[in-house]
Amino acid sequence: MFLTRSEYDRGVNTFSPEGRLFQVEYAIEAIKLGSTAIGICTTEGVVLAVEKRITSPLMVSSTVEKIVEVDKHIGCATSGLMADARTLIERARVECQNHWFVYNERMSIESCAQAVSTLAIQFGDSGDGDGGSAMSRPFGVAILFAGIEDGVPQLWHMDPSGTYIQYEAKAIGSGSEGAQQNLKDNYTKEMTLEDAIKLSLNTLKQVMEEKLSSTNVEVMTMTPEKQFYMFGKDEVEKQITELA
Repeated sequence: MFLTRSEYDRGVNTFSPEGRLFQVEYAIEAIKLGSTAIGICTTEGVVLAVEKRITSPLMVSSTVEKIVEVDKHIGCATSGLMADARTLIERARVECQNHWFVYNERMSIESCAQAVSTLAIQFGDSGDGDGGSAMSRPFGVAILFAGIEDGVPQLWHMDPSGTYIQYEAKAIGSGSEGAQQNLKDNYTKEMTLEDAIKLSLNTLKQVMEEKLSSTNVEVMTMTPEKQFYMFGKDEVEKQITELA
């Protein structure tokens, strides 16, 4: 006799009779509670635009980081549990530095995403004889990796199941469904980097509850010339003003 769903979702690595891992599905659902992040890849570079939720006027908004630099040629945006995101970002940075020291070359974006996803699926009830190093639950965070490899911009997405896929445009977070549909309708491979910035901010404008401002939005571009470039508050404000 089959157990009920509640009895199957207690085990982090127990399959249900339908072949589902409920804990992983719950982790993916947790991301839908996170702030919206959008990545758009063009021939000129990659744009990441992310909503920052400032829950109190007493918060220092600059300390809420949703876009971070992994290496000079790789940046990432996260959505979900920020404590989990920090662990995965730290792994990405360590892997990139180790690759540089060992091979004297920059790590590919796919290899970086693969290294992080390997950590993401190391969850279970106990470690396999290595001192119990396995996580007790899946990471509740999704990551967009933006990078430049051999002069070519790339955008990769990774979720709690450990799956990593390359995209031309991708949205994650609470408003991801509406944002993804807007990207499908308006994205073209021929668009310029400036068009991509406007599309990403316009998409955020549609799905965010609050009005866009330089306080609650972060924008980053990754180009072959400048590589990782974070927009300052004045630059973000200028882009938002041009949208209106």
